[in-house]
Amino acid sequence: MGLAGGGEDRWVFGYGSLMWRPGFPFIDRRTAVLHGRRRAFCIYSVHHRGTYERPGLVLGLAPGGAVRGMAYRVAASEWEDVYAYLREREQPTETYFETWRDVKLDSAAKVPALVFLSDRQHAQWAGDLTLEQQAKLIAGAQGLSGRNVDYLSDLVSHLRDDGVRDHAMERLLKLVEALEPVGG
Repeated sequence: MGLAGGGEDRWVFGYGSLMWRPGFPFIDRRTAVLHGRRRAFCIYSVHHRGTYERPGLVLGLAPGGAVRGMAYRVAASEWEDVYAYLREREQPTETYFETWRDVKLDSAAKVPALVFLSDRQHAQWAGDLTLEQQAKLIAGAQGLSGRNVDYLSDLVSHLRDDGVRDHAMERLLKLVEALEPVGG
């Protein structure tokens, strides 16, 4: 299945800000699980939540585990525009690679979805950092889309709203808040 073009509806999987702020038209939104990857702050951010001088961290999909997120069904007639928007939003420095992976919808059906996976060969791959290392990078970082701590706070809040308790992300937020208060 090609990434652009085509004559059928397509699915997009989001595991971070795409969950609560997709920014594109969709005809269905469903809770979904992607197996074999986990949500992690594993990408140095030099654009949206940091700079080259003071990198922050953003989410990526690191190998292992499973991640619960949102799948959006995009009408075939909207696909080219949505795909162009996603490339601009998600790939300012090409830190991810695009692929199709099966995700399991809340109905138990599996559908192929466009997924942005972390490129572990990219210079911005931060790898497996401890929560303390992540907190030090997130606290004080800011980029074109705002403060890094606000991104983390939004993530934890929206995950809770969707019934997801990500204990590692909640612990990370507490560590960051000790260094830089949310809203401060």
